[in-house]
This record gives sequence, C-alpha cells and structure tokens, in this order.
Amino acid sequence: MNKMIVTIQNASHNFGNKRILDCINLDLVQGDFTALVGPSGAGKSTLFKAILGTDPLNEGKIYVAGEEVTGPDRHVGIVYQQYTLAPYLTVEQNVAEGLKLDQTSIPYRTFCFWNWWKLRQKHLAEARELLKRVGLDPVLTSYPEALSGGMRQRAAIAQALIMRPQVLLLDEPFGALDEATREDLQGVLKTLSQENEDAKAIGLDPPHTVIMVTHELNEAFYIANRVIGISRFWKDPKTGLTGMERGARIMYDKLTPFFGPNDPRDFGRFLDLKNLLRKSVFDGDLTDPMEHQTYWRDREAIAC
Repeated sequence: MNKMIVTIQNASHNFGNKRILDCINLDLVQGDFTALVGPSGAGKSTLFKAILGTDPLNEGKIYVAGEEVTGPDRHVGIVYQQYTLAPYLTVEQNVAEGLKLDQTSIPYRTFCFWNWWKLRQKHLAEARELLKRVGLDPVLTSYPEALSGGMRQRAAIAQALIMRPQVLLLDEPFGALDEATREDLQGVLKTLSQENEDAKAIGLDPPHTVIMVTHELNEAFYIANRVIGISRFWKDPKTGLTGMERGARIMYDKLTPFFGPNDPRDFGRFLDLKNLLRKSVFDGDLTDPMEHQTYWRDREAIAC
C-alpha cells in the first residue's frame, strides 16, 4: 500500500512580477528517495523552502503526514550544504542538541536533576548510535574544528536523523565536497535506502523519506529511486505560453534502477534515463509534458 507522506497541490509562486513555479502537483510515498533536479533558477530551492515551511507559497498547499505545512516543524528535517555544527560542542553533543526540545524547563532540571540527567544520557546514547551508523564513532568526543568537511557533513546528517523527521530534505548537501568524499557520503545515503528495503521486506513502514536537490545527475540516479525534473524550458503548443512567462513545471518524473550500498557504480544502467532527463528538462525539446512523467505507471508495472 502506498502511504503518501508529502502532498503538493497546485503550488505556484511569484517573486514580484516574476513567476517561479507554476501549478506543481506532486505526491511522495513514504520511503521514497526522491532527487529533484533542474536548471539553475527553476525553483528547486523555492519548493524546498515551501516544504520546510520557511517560505510559504503564493498559491497552493503542501501537506506532510496529512497536516498542512504552515511553518517550520520538527516533522521536516534539513541538511544544508553549509555545516550547522556548534563549535563549542563535541560531535555527540551537537547531534543530541536537538533533543533538548524533548527536555524540560530549567526549574525541572534544577529540582529534578537526577531525572533530567538520565534523560540527557539517553539522548547522548541515541546520538552515539546514529554517529556509529554514519561512520563517526571514532570522533564522538572531538570538536567540529578537528573534523574534515566530509565528517562534518556526516554529523549534520546524524543531527537531522536524530529528530526522526517524517521527511528529510537534503539541499545540495555534498556540493562543497571533493569527489572522493562525495562518493563516501553517497554511500551513507545508500545505507539509509537499504534500511528502507529491509523494513519493507518484513512488512514494516520504511523509516526514511528523503528529498534531495542536486545538480549532479549521476548522483541523482545513483541515490534516488525516483527522479523529478522541473524546468522553465517548456512551451504549450495550444496556447503558445512558455515557462519563461509562467514559471517552472514538472517535466520529468520516473522510477530509477535500485543500487544497493555495495553494488558497483554502473552508471550505464541509467544512461538512457539520463538522456531523456536532459531532453525534457534541460534542452527544452519536449512537446508533450506528460511524455516522461511515468512514475506511477512504472510503480504499477513493478507491482504486477
């Protein structure tokens, strides 16, 4: 059964007189790893901020886990390209910091110190377990200044995951990293994807729903099981309207081949899909905008 975790209805947005997004409609299934790609200026970050709740849309609605997004909420986590670690806290303290939302007031900490201390130890234990999963158990008590860029981004991923978000947003999280480090961190995300597959195999709800913005197409197809392309490079043959006038629309939406964490990086498996994506999203050669929006049909075919 497909459990919808994100629903976007008629999402449109303007900056002044310039229309950025035009009538985006989208349903995301729990457990999907979705890559959002498109040319610069297509509105990917605008859509991200709307899902996060920091920048409301001019038109349309967004729902996460059945609740309308009206502002930032802990149900939606985010990892940015820039690191968000406090320099005065150790790695494990940084990761556990968000759980202070579950802690109690200062008077409670003062007068019920023992209960508060036990809760804090529980949070630090959760942080250590997550850091182990992302490969940072050797540096639990180190401070951010002692970490490489890749290590800091691993910690940022753990920082987001510890809040158990319904949806995790990744805003070009590896864009500032060298290629080798980027590949290592892609492996971390593939491990999360494999955890989804393992959960589904025993009848459980997949724990991770991820939406990632990236400009790297190989990364999109390797990490995601669904790739969505939005673009302003379209023209309506009936009305003559174009994306430059009306804003970006979804022009590509397909399933991708699944790669396990230990599978070889055989990018030839999705070469044809990547060429279709370029044609429909980057080159503006598409006459039928629905031609490459086959995600739901692809899912049904697999289910049969």
